[in-house]
Amino acid sequence: MNLKKKLCLLLDILGIIVLVALDQFTKYLAVIHLKDKPAYIIINGILELNYLENRGAAFGMLQNQKVFFIFVAVVILGVIGYVLFKTPDAKKYRILHLLLSLIAAGAIGNMIDRVRFDYVVDFIYFVLINFPIFNVADIYVTISTIALVILLLFVYKENDLNFISFKQKRYREIK
Repeated sequence: MNLKKKLCLLLDILGIIVLVALDQFTKYLAVIHLKDKPAYIIINGILELNYLENRGAAFGMLQNQKVFFIFVAVVILGVIGYVLFKTPDAKKYRILHLLLSLIAAGAIGNMIDRVRFDYVVDFIYFVLINFPIFNVADIYVTISTIALVILLLFVYKENDLNFISFKQKRYREIK
């Protein structure tokens, strides 16, 4: 592994650490300032901060499935780690590094909550559309996953992703 690749992976790790710290800090603030208190209205009828202990997944599905969620997060983090390690250090893959780092940070941020508390701290609520209450880690995962799908569908060509292949390279002798 060359120096440029090592630096890229180090930046991925540092970025993930900073993003997880930001997520955990916002959740800490939510616990301190919002727990057991009425919603804090930011824009009346549109956006408010409202403390919620989410024991499920998105939209409250799969309540009280802590072990399952941790397992899924570990698998996702393993896949992301593999892809980041295999991704070439070419400029066209920088956005891929960023998006995967955001997804990893979101997964880690919510996994920390599940391990520590058995629930995830959610606190951002779009009243206007009655959207389920969410947190900063959820924003990382949602926005970056949407961007990743767009990137994979419309930007990268199939050959651009050959580095992810699990197929072993086999060499044949030419007679």
